[in-house]
Amino acid sequence: MSATAPVSASALAHPGVCVSVAPLRALRRLAQARVGLRRDAETLTPGAVVSRRRGRGLEAVDIRPFVHGDDPRHIDRNVTARTGRPHVRSFHDERALATLLVADFRPPMLWGTRTRFCSVAAAMALALIGWRAAAAGGRVGLLAAHGDQTTLAPLRPLERGMEAAIGALVAAHDAGLRAGAGAAAAPLAPALRDALALAPRGGDVALATSFEAPGDAAQRAEALALIAALARRARLRVLLVRDAFETAPPPGLYPMAIAGGPAFWARIRRGAAPPPDPRPALLRQLGAQVTLIDADATPEQMLAAMEAPDGRR
Repeated sequence: MSATAPVSASALAHPGVCVSVAPLRALRRLAQARVGLRRDAETLTPGAVVSRRRGRGLEAVDIRPFVHGDDPRHIDRNVTARTGRPHVRSFHDERALATLLVADFRPPMLWGTRTRFCSVAAAMALALIGWRAAAAGGRVGLLAAHGDQTTLAPLRPLERGMEAAIGALVAAHDAGLRAGAGAAAAPLAPALRDALALAPRGGDVALATSFEAPGDAAQRAEALALIAALARRARLRVLLVRDAFETAPPPGLYPMAIAGGPAFWARIRRGAAPPPDPRPALLRQLGAQVTLIDADATPEQMLAAMEAPDGRR
């Protein structure tokens, strides 16, 4: 065994570097305390959320004249008596809310300069959303991209879905760490294709990413098209994770390199503002709701960002 092996193992086990089950479970109380819901598993299993589909639910949507083929049990007695003609009520089909969590644990997320890696912050933010969905009586699933592979936890109801999602988050993040942050970054498009196939129609999708999309122009264009398709299929929220070095870099001289290009030195002067970030506006143009997540934020600050209008602060 080499002398550096124990040091490497210890570094990977640091709370700001690894994703663990216990901290993600501990976020349940914070997330659900802000929901304002008190559910009962038996009463909410059929569905606590009104969908756009119409069917035999409990939420009335309109009243119209009776036509041949209507269910007589839906006749509204009051309107029928007042008009002298049979009228029926139409109802929304109530369905359980489905939330697909999508975690980007590719190499561009495996870094950080304060408190924790961007990937760890992504796991925390997704756990907060997942626990809220479980508290509302919905189903929760997870798709995590790490390297050129994905880990899936299918949609399951309530806490059972969140427990499976947490297990998948931990396993996928560990696989990404072991592959190494220096590994070649796979394009984001393959993971987005999988997410589009799994996304619940009319449900929620939460994608935690830095939206770094390496690859050629065609691959980047495909990623943008898939984001737009996801936003059409479901309510898409992109949790755009940022490190403090991106938003407020300290002054100094830094070695830098562009993927596929040469290395160089860059000087950041005191008081210099970073260039405008085009990612939020681009994602909003594609139909996504964007929440900016600082990698060193506390869970309370993450929740506050999610509750702000369109994630703006």
